[in-house]
Amino acid sequence: RIAAVRRWLARVRKWVDEHGGGTMIPFSIEWEQKAWALRDDEAKLAEYVGESGCKSALPKMVVTGYKELNLIYFFTAGEKEVRCWTMYNGGLAPQAAGVIHSDFERGFIKAEVVAFDDFKAISTSASMAEVKAAGKYRQEGKA
Repeated sequence: RIAAVRRWLARVRKWVDEHGGGTMIPFSIEWEQKAWALRDDEAKLAEYVGESGCKSALPKMVVTGYKELNLIYFFTAGEKEVRCWTMYNGGLAPQAAGVIHSDFERGFIKAEVVAFDDFKAISTSASMAEVKAAGKYRQEGKA
């Protein structure tokens, strides 16, 4: 079965290369479906991943998809909700505000910004006070 898959992958890669090139992410939909079905049982999922020697391709597909489409994502967070938003790479803070609501873009003054990796590294309790104290908080204006 693996030999057949490799043979097809080589043919697909050749075709992609002959037609302008591009990113190719091989994955098994069967494997992904089973892993998804086990997502609520960490022990069984860990066993399945360990036995198969595979890992999910979904994170790579999402990140690659955003990159190939020239998109970025950002989060907004309040006391009750965290949301992820998508916009074109290269947009300014007012345009990001406009993704959330058009009124926000028109009335934009500034955005409070923290890089997610900084936030994750500093605060396990999700405290903005900790992030500000560490100097990783900044405000972004219209430009």
